[in-house]
Amino acid sequence: MLSPLTPVEVDALVLSLKVAFWAVVCSLPFGVMLAWVLSRLDFPGKSLVDALLHLPLVLPPVVIGYLLLVALGRNGFIGKMLYEQFGLSIAFTWKGAVAAAAVMAFPLLVRTVRLSLDAVDTKLEMAARTLGAGPWRVFFTITLPLSIPGIVAGMVLALARSLGEFGATITFVSNIPGQTQTLPLALYTMTQVPHGEAAAMRLCCIAVGIALCALIGANWLEKRFARHVGG
Repeated sequence: MLSPLTPVEVDALVLSLKVAFWAVVCSLPFGVMLAWVLSRLDFPGKSLVDALLHLPLVLPPVVIGYLLLVALGRNGFIGKMLYEQFGLSIAFTWKGAVAAAAVMAFPLLVRTVRLSLDAVDTKLEMAARTLGAGPWRVFFTITLPLSIPGIVAGMVLALARSLGEFGATITFVSNIPGQTQTLPLALYTMTQVPHGEAAAMRLCCIAVGIALCALIGANWLEKRFARHVGG
């Protein structure tokens, strides 16, 4: 029988949930906007934008973490400005873990939302425009409500991906207990110390349980969305 979680493990679990939550919240508006652009508009360079969007899925996570460090580190071209103007430091903080998780989960979010937008009957949007509705009203009264199940499914997948993020996080914010040590980083730490097998198994079971719940939830939402569109 597995023993209760230690305070360090609880901190890692709570931090992981916090990081994943804010990663999804911060990336959701941009994800929906980009998904709509890719679904509804044709423009030069669309294939390039689509390819750049999916880069985090094919590049080693360490590369993404290094690029974030170059851009958002204290001496990075963005991070330096944020620190000098607002006193905001992102690297090696939980906010940096949010940024890393958001970047790695962003392609899954956009792809799922885009599929839901593609499934919306554009004739409904055209009919609303014919009746005098503006683009924003069409989006918020027709497109967005019909896409909500797909958006929620994308949020669930992004949440699961954020909870499991490791490579970009450890490269960008390191592995600091109580500050940047998320669940995957804590599990990695437990595998590197003597007699850490029990703790690693506890964290592994928690990670598997959360991931299964997220995937089952996303699958249920996708099926419900399919019935909604088909019916």
